[in-house]
Amino acid sequence: MSIIIDRVKCFGCVGLMGEARCTKACPGDLILLNEEIRAELREPRDCWDCMACVKACPATAIECRLAYVVADYRAALAPKVRDNQIEWTVTDQAGNKETFILDTQNP
Repeated sequence: MSIIIDRVKCFGCVGLMGEARCTKACPGDLILLNEEIRAELREPRDCWDCMACVKACPATAIECRLAYVVADYRAALAPKVRDNQIEWTVTDQAGNKETFILDTQNP
């Protein structure tokens, strides 16, 4: 698997407090902001697909692509983090989408 960063959606968290959320969330320090102030993966093969950056991105500019052996390069998994839930959208290789909502609020 690998993450894909949409450079059109990414705004480098400019205007938000502190550093870009994806660079802060990545436990491997693998994401940097380029000269255009857009997120960029330093070395894709070093990413272990923990998806911390995907969940942290306020612009939903980062998604996880599923490996070809699992689906097809067009398949994707993208979350939207909310206060008490995460909405996961799964896109299969044919472009069909399905959404799952998981509550994250403590009982």
